[in-house]
Amino acid sequence: MDMNAILALEDGMVFHGEAFGASSTAFGEVCFNTSMTGYQEILTDPSYKGQIVTMTYPLIGNYGINTLDVESAHPQVAGFVVRELSQIASSWRSEMSLNDYLFQNHIPGIQNIDTRALTKHLRSRGAMKGILTTEPISDAEAVERARQWHGLIGVDYVKEVTCPSSYDWDPEDSLSRRWRIPGTSNAVGGAPCSDGEDHGQGSETYRWSLPPVRYHIVAYDFGIKQNILRRLRQHGFKVRVVPATTSAEEVLKYDPDGIFLSNGPGDPAALDYAVRAVTTLIGKKPVFGICLGHQILGLAFGGRTFKLKFGHRGGNQPVKDLISGKISITSQNHGFAVDAESLPKEVEQTQINLNDQTCEGFRHRELPLFCVQYHPEASPGPHDANHLFTEFRLMIGKGKYPG
Repeated sequence: MDMNAILALEDGMVFHGEAFGASSTAFGEVCFNTSMTGYQEILTDPSYKGQIVTMTYPLIGNYGINTLDVESAHPQVAGFVVRELSQIASSWRSEMSLNDYLFQNHIPGIQNIDTRALTKHLRSRGAMKGILTTEPISDAEAVERARQWHGLIGVDYVKEVTCPSSYDWDPEDSLSRRWRIPGTSNAVGGAPCSDGEDHGQGSETYRWSLPPVRYHIVAYDFGIKQNILRRLRQHGFKVRVVPATTSAEEVLKYDPDGIFLSNGPGDPAALDYAVRAVTTLIGKKPVFGICLGHQILGLAFGGRTFKLKFGHRGGNQPVKDLISGKISITSQNHGFAVDAESLPKEVEQTQINLNDQTCEGFRHRELPLFCVQYHPEASPGPHDANHLFTEFRLMIGKGKYPG
């Protein structure tokens, strides 16, 4: 890791630092994430397709990488920016270093730059096109190449991250069971052992049994995270995952009890096929959408979406429920939002972001349908919104919206 790297933004700002990961060139929208931990979940979240992610926490990589906590099969970010890359991975679960992980997956990183200055610049000027490269090019050339990149607006990244064909999630119920180390109280998703057996209190880990299946649902994969699928199964759902381009007619052939619309990357306005399918499904089955799914629902109701200045990315986003008055701290990762004023009268805004007052959720006044802009499965982030999976189940059972 003694090679130099350049991070250049389209407005002319340039940072010089030390390269890690792969020796290559990456283009993407440069954005920042305020989470203190969870970097490997962030790296593998398909919602980050086409983005160069800056971590605001100063030391990254200190617990290494393990293949059980990833959210998809491989890293999805275009590039990775940190203040300092930890040279030590001090976790018993670590399987490799962050540097090796990015190297193996051909993703460049840069460290030893002023990430605070970069974050303040992005907050002031907004997320923007950029290049991260280890090539020996001039600052002027780097800036020009960043400007020439096509950007995110109007680009369909969902087709690059969605599953190639339909499948049943965890048919043997071996991937969704929560586990903990004896003597601790925090349960997490995904099994740390590969033998498929329960482990008692005296052994290395302890795993809970899953609840019986209550409902069969279809989940649209717009870039779905594995922990979303685990959470759904933990709340009594059996999940059939379908590609983003699946028609409404194909979904209805499964005769699901409900439909889940996942998170995903890029501009929702570019997903006309998804909007058409969801428009057809409204009123036919109970629907729960998150993140990109929330935005697609907004468009399906004739609303508008717009690009946020620098987006909401991190595990500390405050959201107020307008019905109960309750405030939750949420995990978020999106650069677009729904214009609440563009929604029709049959749709009620239910939640707002306390930082900028943007729409964080809405529901239909009559139909069994609701959605939120954030990630109730967290991973990484707080678990304040985990109850929404229960509300989805109750909505299916009652045939009406929660609350």
